[in-house]
Amino acid sequence: MFSNSFPDRNVMAELMARMLWEIQAVHFRADEPYRLASGMASPVYVDCRKLLSYPRVRSAIMDFAAATITRSAGFERFDVVAGGETAGIPFAALLADRLGLPMIYVRKKPKGHGRAAQIEGVMPEGARVLVIEDLVTVGGSMFTFIDAIRAAGGIVEHGMSLFYYGIFAQAAARYANGGVTLHHIATWRDVLAVARADRLFDEATLSSVEAFFDDPLAWSSAHGGVAELPVA
Repeated sequence: MFSNSFPDRNVMAELMARMLWEIQAVHFRADEPYRLASGMASPVYVDCRKLLSYPRVRSAIMDFAAATITRSAGFERFDVVAGGETAGIPFAALLADRLGLPMIYVRKKPKGHGRAAQIEGVMPEGARVLVIEDLVTVGGSMFTFIDAIRAAGGIVEHGMSLFYYGIFAQAAARYANGGVTLHHIATWRDVLAVARADRLFDEATLSSVEAFFDDPLAWSSAHGGVAELPVA
């Protein structure tokens, strides 16, 4: 169980951003952009899986996640915590332990042998399920898991993302249209605020990163990446 302490949302966001910098899980590279799976050119990159390798950081982040979801959604709103294959699975186990709830995990597709199951674990019909991911960009992967849970008789009204890009209008529309409230701890703008306050980069890099956050598709197109995101 978590400590039932409820730090200010802005404090949790800043602390998570500082943790990500401390463990080198976030990177700014405006002069040599990263190429994302979507084809987008990006001056930023995050690897939330690294959180698992740092026990003190991991513990604090999961306390933040528990505090965020219980304060925003409620203490008795869920019956099961679900993690999506693969990055969401360990965080679902950790959060389920914090909340004192059962845990399941969801495959991207049904496995091709045995029971051909897509959901592993016990999920009663009508169970209220909290889905957790390590990060959300526009929400496509989370809704793959949400759709599978709903098809199996589960109820999903809330999602939890440790890190949320927070720069794509498509994401807000997807969650609104899908009837899911997305909760999160930190965003890219929180990471940028720490980088600027601590002078981690020159102003040209910080300004280029901020320009990407303000209009990511225009920035991508100007730097050799796609000018629009896939519909799916």
